[in-house]
Amino acid sequence: MGFLDGLLGNASEVNINEVNKEFGKLLSSSEQIEKAYQVIRDLFIFTNKRLILVDKQGITGKKTEFLSIPYKSITYFSVETAGSFDLDAELKIWISGSATPIQKKFNKNLNIYSVQGVLADYVLK
Repeated sequence: MGFLDGLLGNASEVNINEVNKEFGKLLSSSEQIEKAYQVIRDLFIFTNKRLILVDKQGITGKKTEFLSIPYKSITYFSVETAGSFDLDAELKIWISGSATPIQKKFNKNLNIYSVQGVLADYVLK
């Protein structure tokens, strides 16, 4: 991920092996990481069973919140692609019981359709 993309809050894909080393302890015995995307210090981790949002907090990032969202709790989602003047794509995910979506911006170099495909594979089962 480029430094400027990180400052702007854009996400980029992360190597799954690196994510497994750091966050493998969060997984159940039958769970595996499919994709992972980083926004500055935070992560979107897509497993075969759920979406895990990793929110590193504070100046040092040692305090971390892990939000686990089973795919069955995702009521709907939207993807807004990057345009000519707007260089960012945006993903919004609505969770049952919450009116406000979880939203993240992705840089134009990332295939937002790939992210949407991972969600569609699990949410639309």
